[in-house]
Amino acid sequence: MKIHPDNLKTALVLPGGGARGAFQVGVLRAIAELVPHGCVNPFPVISGTSAGAINSVVLASKARHFRVAVAELEKVWGHFRCEQVFRTDSLTMLKSSLHWFSAIVLGGMLVGTPKSLLDNSPLRSLLSRNIRFPRIQAAIDSGYLHAVAITAAGYGSARSTTFYQGSNGVPPWSRTRRIGVRHPLNLDHLMASIAVPMIFPPVNIGGEYFGDGAMRQATPLSPAIHLGADRILVIGIRDEAALPGPDPQKPQAFPSFAQIAGYMLDTLFMDGLYSDLERMTRINQLIDSVPETERAGSLKRMKPIDTMVVLPSQDLRVIAHKHLEEMPRAVRALLRGLRGRSKSEDRLLSFLLFERAYTRELIELGYQDAMKVKDQLLDFITGADVPRLFAPSWVKKDLSAFE
Repeated sequence: MKIHPDNLKTALVLPGGGARGAFQVGVLRAIAELVPHGCVNPFPVISGTSAGAINSVVLASKARHFRVAVAELEKVWGHFRCEQVFRTDSLTMLKSSLHWFSAIVLGGMLVGTPKSLLDNSPLRSLLSRNIRFPRIQAAIDSGYLHAVAITAAGYGSARSTTFYQGSNGVPPWSRTRRIGVRHPLNLDHLMASIAVPMIFPPVNIGGEYFGDGAMRQATPLSPAIHLGADRILVIGIRDEAALPGPDPQKPQAFPSFAQIAGYMLDTLFMDGLYSDLERMTRINQLIDSVPETERAGSLKRMKPIDTMVVLPSQDLRVIAHKHLEEMPRAVRALLRGLRGRSKSEDRLLSFLLFERAYTRELIELGYQDAMKVKDQLLDFITGADVPRLFAPSWVKKDLSAFE
């Protein structure tokens, strides 16, 4: 059963965010409850990066049964343990610490350069057992899916590469520092997209090493647009309540490695989205300012794209801090070594805390936040008239200068 018009392609965009990706599952659970029982995938176009790529591929591979796909995502995310994602035993943590220390002291001699801080081979095994990639093409052939995309960053070419699988009418694209490559998706594409720099090892695809797609994804909405999206639902993983500025009367501690790494990941995963929303808003307003009968040239070939953004209503760092003691002791020891005397590792922790108590709380938060806007969500998915941008108030306020 389809719930959207055949001529309307609603896209789902799932940015990265490590363990924060559990929030996306909660929003999807709410959507699964809102649509009729037996509904097929309501998103003809799906685009994901990093952890969002995992969620995207699962939805695409089970596009015929949307509720089943979401239920399987919730089952996995709701029972996560860190050891299912990366090796957490004390020996591995000790070896990693000593390897990094020796490489720095010896300049990479004798011990070689370490590939990453953590070994995510358990995650590869988990995904290999649970995702049936051939089903993606079957979903496309059956009309349940128009296209699905995974974005990774090429270390050699310094380009954002979107690997996609879709209908025959979806051509590849090439722009400055970003390209779209048609290719049957497989486990290597997925592992490349989630290869967070320094933390997880890069993946070799076709002779080039790739890492987390958020690294060079300055325009995260672009793949969905290239794949033919008419409207875009974005499920983000960060609330944007600004932190108070530092008190000049109180000296600030020197930022620890953990604080810098968490800041870097936060920037990678979400900053590009808001810049892209600004561009989208400007373009939409430019198109809407000219009556359709008077549009000419390139403007005539452009179309406004409606966008809806769902974001956490709470600071995920605070939630992560509550569950710190659930992280394996060896990993906590490593984090303590990275943070020094600072206690500001909560941002990094919120990305790495693949423990069920934390992920379940994020799933519930995503569900509750989605149900607060359930009417708007259902209108957006079913093709009803919607505003050009539906988003939390702070997003609208930031973009109000363009109105």
